Amino acid sequence: MGALFEELDWRPTPMGAVSLRRRRDPVTREQVYEIKLDDEYLMSSLWTAGEVELARLGLGAVQGDGLDVVVGGLGLGYTADASLDDPRVRSLAVVEALPEVIEWHERGLVPLGERLTSDERCELVQGDFFAMAASPSGLADGRVHAVLVDIDHSPRHLLNPAHASFYQSEGLRHLAGQLHPGGVFALWSTDAPDEEFQDVLGAVFHEVSAHVVEFRNPVEGSTATNTVYVAIRA
Repeated sequence: MGALFEELDWRPTPMGAVSLRRRRDPVTREQVYEIKLDDEYLMSSLWTAGEVELARLGLGAVQGDGLDVVVGGLGLGYTADASLDDPRVRSLAVVEALPEVIEWHERGLVPLGERLTSDERCELVQGDFFAMAASPSGLADGRVHAVLVDIDHSPRHLLNPAHASFYQSEGLRHLAGQLHPGGVFALWSTDAPDEEFQDVLGAVFHEVSAHVVEFRNPVEGSTATNTVYVAIRA
């Protein structure tokens, strides 16, 4: 059954103290992995439907084969794992700001670590996704077919105020320029669809949609929701 609670790792970082915890959930009786930054929960294996749908919906909107994909935010690896399930993916670069999180995958401390680190298509890149996205050189060597982002809680609820410019017209236009024609930008959000943000996306991208992802909350016995935005470049 495993221990009721274990702190697998704890590290001080410039962003705050990051920790990896494993516990037995009293409701589901499952082993749950959680990442925290100070007192804020970044990721839990108890809630992964939104992360999986980010990959499924984002890549589902891309036409063709031989896809080069960038994922912003590694976390517990569910978006990256779902991306690798698409046989059209030729390369996957997963950009993660915290080297400790990458190390947890490399050491096999999280359930999906072995899969991500053993797949030759997948590269775990340590770096600031937002700084890379805004830089003249961009996220990759050349254009990519999809950029899937799961870092901030939503375009309004940011982990760092410095990320705000990414969600504005200028930042999104720069990102769109890094996509092939017909390429996709997809974004996970914990909030309900934001009409104002959709308008900003619509001013930059050819086609925009917001998908509400429903999933069961086993703790409260209710239905919870996330939002996945999908924006397609002309």
